[in-house]
Amino acid sequence: MNPGPAESRKEAREALALLRAVAQKEEQALARLYDLYSSAIFGCLLRILGRREEAEEVLLEVFWQAWEQADRYDPGRGAPFTWLYAIARSRALDRVRTRQRQAATVEAAAVEQRGSPPHAENPEVNVIFGELRGQVRAALARLPADQREAIELAYYGGLTQVEIAARTGTPLGTVKTRVRLGLLRLREILKDVTGGSTG
Repeated sequence: MNPGPAESRKEAREALALLRAVAQKEEQALARLYDLYSSAIFGCLLRILGRREEAEEVLLEVFWQAWEQADRYDPGRGAPFTWLYAIARSRALDRVRTRQRQAATVEAAAVEQRGSPPHAENPEVNVIFGELRGQVRAALARLPADQREAIELAYYGGLTQVEIAARTGTPLGTVKTRVRLGLLRLREILKDVTGGSTG
């Protein structure tokens, strides 16, 4: 068994024992495994995602998956770090693909607010844009009113969060929270209709 790039042989042996304990649902073993590898895994996630908050979210998902699937770990296929890194990379790339799909979806809806799509002469493109607009409308309608308003002002109105706070008389911190929670909820709604996955 070769150790992963961020671990010594001693760490790999300890991690192997920890994973076996995690498979037996020993919480202290998971905590120790997190202490051992979270910094290295977080660095990998941050390089792929480029967003600290999103990397932190995925880091927690990685160790939750390790908790759920430690009994599936096969030391013959790689060191513990390698296994965790593979989980992290897969989840991060899923996030990137979902982010790209959602950006296209939101942009399509924003185009509708501004006028005709840029390829108005192409009927096939128009059909695709129409489908995306419908998905965004339906998803937005499922958000709480305050989150929906903040997102619409930001993406359709083109306002900054500071401008939204001034227009609505809402504290800036509250606006930031509403936008963030709204976008997280939109991601959950849209991943089903776009075929995306957050893992």
